[in-house]
Amino acid sequence: MNAIDTLNLEKHTPMMRQYLTLKAEVPEMLLFYRMGDFYELFYDDAKLASELLGISLTARGKSGGDPIPMAGIPYHAVEGYLAKLVQLRVSVAICEQIGDPATSKGPVERKIVRIVTPGTLTDEALLQERQDNLLAAVYHGKIGFGYATLDVSSGRFVVTELPTTEALEAELQRTNPAELLHSEDFSEMAIIAPFKGKRRRPEWEFDYDTSHKLLLDQFGTKDLYGFGLGEVRLSIQAAGCLMQYVKDTQRTSLPHINAIVRFNQCDSIILDAATRKNLELTVNLQGGVDNTLAAVLDNTATAMGSRMLQRWIHEPLRNHNTIRARHDAIEEILQSGLYESISEQLKGLGDVERITARLALRSARPRDFARLRQALAILPNLQQLLAQCSSNHLAILAQTIGQFPEELELLSRAIVDNPPMLIRDGGVLREGYHAELDEWRALSQGATDYLAELELREKQATGASTLKVGYNRVHGYYIEVSRRESDLVPMSYQRRQTLKNTERYIIAELKEHEEKVLSSQGKALALEKQLWEALFDELLPKLHELQLFARSAAELDVISNFAERAEQLNYHRPTLTAKSGINIEAGRHPVVEQVSQTPFIANPVQLNSNRRMLIVTGPNMGGKSTYMRQVALITLMTHIGSFVPAERADIGPIDRIFTRIGAADDLASGRSTFMVEMTETANILHNATPESLVLMDEIGRGTSTYDGLSLAWSAAEHLAHNLKAMTLFATHYFELTQLPELIENVANVHLDAIEHGDNIVFMHAVQEGAASKSYGLQVAALAGVPAKVVQAAKYKLHHLESRDKDNTLPDGQQPVINFPAPVQSAALDRLEAINPDNLSPKQALDLLYELKLLSK
Repeated sequence: MNAIDTLNLEKHTPMMRQYLTLKAEVPEMLLFYRMGDFYELFYDDAKLASELLGISLTARGKSGGDPIPMAGIPYHAVEGYLAKLVQLRVSVAICEQIGDPATSKGPVERKIVRIVTPGTLTDEALLQERQDNLLAAVYHGKIGFGYATLDVSSGRFVVTELPTTEALEAELQRTNPAELLHSEDFSEMAIIAPFKGKRRRPEWEFDYDTSHKLLLDQFGTKDLYGFGLGEVRLSIQAAGCLMQYVKDTQRTSLPHINAIVRFNQCDSIILDAATRKNLELTVNLQGGVDNTLAAVLDNTATAMGSRMLQRWIHEPLRNHNTIRARHDAIEEILQSGLYESISEQLKGLGDVERITARLALRSARPRDFARLRQALAILPNLQQLLAQCSSNHLAILAQTIGQFPEELELLSRAIVDNPPMLIRDGGVLREGYHAELDEWRALSQGATDYLAELELREKQATGASTLKVGYNRVHGYYIEVSRRESDLVPMSYQRRQTLKNTERYIIAELKEHEEKVLSSQGKALALEKQLWEALFDELLPKLHELQLFARSAAELDVISNFAERAEQLNYHRPTLTAKSGINIEAGRHPVVEQVSQTPFIANPVQLNSNRRMLIVTGPNMGGKSTYMRQVALITLMTHIGSFVPAERADIGPIDRIFTRIGAADDLASGRSTFMVEMTETANILHNATPESLVLMDEIGRGTSTYDGLSLAWSAAEHLAHNLKAMTLFATHYFELTQLPELIENVANVHLDAIEHGDNIVFMHAVQEGAASKSYGLQVAALAGVPAKVVQAAKYKLHHLESRDKDNTLPDGQQPVINFPAPVQSAALDRLEAINPDNLSPKQALDLLYELKLLSK
């Protein structure tokens, strides 16, 4: 039987009919079917699980005349197997026994109680501690895309609308969802192809009216205007599908999802997908996390602080007031020297953000409550530290962190000091918390006082000095007497076991006590579970305040972390200005300086209204890319609220950061290196503004010399003359160093190097003016190119230079391509100023005559 047959259920055994019916509910997921102490998988599920998990594939008799492939895992080890499947982006439905085997006729009643998908994880064991785990949904409409993300483990729900495929690609790169929902007819599959956790959803789940009602029901509001979602139809459709999926998988109420935030791209500096990748913000070019900006900046005390820091890095703000408030808070923590004390307190908080989510889902475990108790106990000390600060931002954080004395008292009274992992075995609630529970526990533990009295009484009645009352798991309670005194045992004693030197007996009174103890164990456990569930009911009214506490504590952690990084790494406070430009003195690359074996050479940069573009020249390995990237990273760090690796940094308004640095073939899309390069260049030339920071490196190197040089010249000219973007333009085309002579807001800078015979020393120092040569042969020698090849190249270079000297121009200059200065045309300026849609036929005719005169 290669596939599950759900059409002819009557052919199968009753148990397999039950299994196949449940499997039909989740055809695309593995079904973990609980049987005793194991979760079993059958048919194709068993074969797939055997391959993915490395477990044995067996067979379980026959059903419908065919052998049943089967594989199983112990229920107590399920979390480890789930973690492996989740990493492989495989979803699992958990089916449990909900009926009583003692009273069931036929198969015990079972139902799917939990669905585990990559984007809906909340279990601590399955989540990456310091990374967000996002479920996302995308919907393609006539005017763009609606995009929604939800972190089920925290309740953070965000939507945005994206006008272009480029914007969607950048948003996917920023959020990096673990699971991505899309409609059946989604037309831009090439963009989402790299994501493993894709889920095709029926079109009706994106229906606007259905989605709108679903969100209203979730938030308990009459409209969505209060969340800023009045006119964002596509976002609502994406969010509705996402919400439906979460309800289907979690199968419980979701009180922690109580708000939705609209992410407006105008509020943050826009970074496209290429820029996020090239700057290595949280992931390096090899796909790892080492040697990234986040790796350098992250010394946070909590996992929730680390996750917030990564979100900030990908969402640099444009609001100068918010940024200055963060800078003020960092400065005060630095000046007061409190960051070590604050960090020490924060370390004890744990991951309150995810604990509160599990509390809302009623999936929190005993140790979650113990950690929450520990966190709440820390708050008075933390508040005392914050009370020493006068920063308005820190005062607001102190207020929203708050204190929870009643909840702390409840958890201290209810939960034992070191609770077990699960409630199912009991022993979680503290003695004295509930009188009836204490009584049942006393009985279940044997009521030692009663047993001592019984032993004393029977010793006196029989005269047997060796008589004692005991217990073991096999035979239960017994009265033990040595064999030499067995003749003193009365007739009412019933022999239970004979040992080498003793006899063991049972009496009616002890048997009755045994039955009472065994039943009391069940009653104690049942009552403890009831009281455990009641704890959730007592804490849930404070859920929203606990969420605010967690988010504010995470923000305090990030700000305190920035203060520590500034102190340890010699960062300084940047200045935000209303005047356009970037002026950095002694700037350093935050990552390279940490991994470099030699002292980092700090360099300046000056971009302003009179100096919009820097043509950067110098040898390969001379530091051009490092210099350009450090300007972008210092700018970005300023806008996330961090101090920066520079002696001074004055940063004006920034709307976008673009980078076109390096490229690789995109074979899956059929694009060559040069095609990728030109696509990225086109995106910059279409979208850059005077407030954009643009990094351009080696444009045109993927084609012939004259084609490449022409493209590089034209792109630089357009950026400087038409767009007036703040640009660092690195090139090996020395012809571009003529641009400052033709365009007034362009300047040359170069990375210095010194020759020693056939060797070269890179100075990594930025100097004004153009480089004198490219040092290509010296770099080739350093790279290990065979000496014979380098020597042959020298002869060829000498030949080419001699040929050029024979063709010297009359004025003695070397032949270069002479590009004209930018065309200044009154007719073109007039054309750019008009709107054809507003012209009458008579006005259009008059305009033609006017243009004819202007063009003469």
